[in-house]
Amino acid sequence: MSTDHYPALHQVEAIQNAFEAAGYICTTRIATVVRLAAALEKPVLIEGPPGVGKTELAKTCATVVNRPLVRLQCYEGLDESKALYEWKYGKQLLYTQLLKEQLGDVLDGAKGLDESMARLHEFGDVFYSEAFLESRPLLKAMDADEQVVLLIDEIDKADIEFPNDLLQELDKMEFHVYETGCSLQTISVPHQ
Repeated sequence: MSTDHYPALHQVEAIQNAFEAAGYICTTRIATVVRLAAALEKPVLIEGPPGVGKTELAKTCATVVNRPLVRLQCYEGLDESKALYEWKYGKQLLYTQLLKEQLGDVLDGAKGLDESMARLHEFGDVFYSEAFLESRPLLKAMDADEQVVLLIDEIDKADIEFPNDLLQELDKMEFHVYETGCSLQTISVPHQ
């Protein structure tokens, strides 16, 4: 979110005015942090007790720069894969039923286990393919057609390893879908 593409983020005073126009009372300190984060294209970690406006700051940033807000709500047990994606198990189950019904046709005339297995392998493993992948907030943010404001909310509620892993992954902007062995990388979207 470079300041070159967002005139409202060029000066601290302009940020304060834009935020106040959006209904957020913005101090000089907050405006300075937003200005620096935009200029350096770096994330901001905001800590504080509930109700002080951390989430509202992210929402207002998204409004001011006219970008969608994607929210990752953290919870105990959240790991990288759950933040990125989940599998559509219902669809996978239906596919299994369809495959079961078609199995006789696929294996018709096969002689022995080896030939049967070879025929099954010709179809590939579609259970863990994009057709059955449900995007979660991180993947939605990475796959968005335009840049988004990503809010990672209540990260302290996630398991202790998650924030460290997430920061490393966000720094590289590369994530892995372990079931498929694929890695996902962000694609730079040209600013408009």
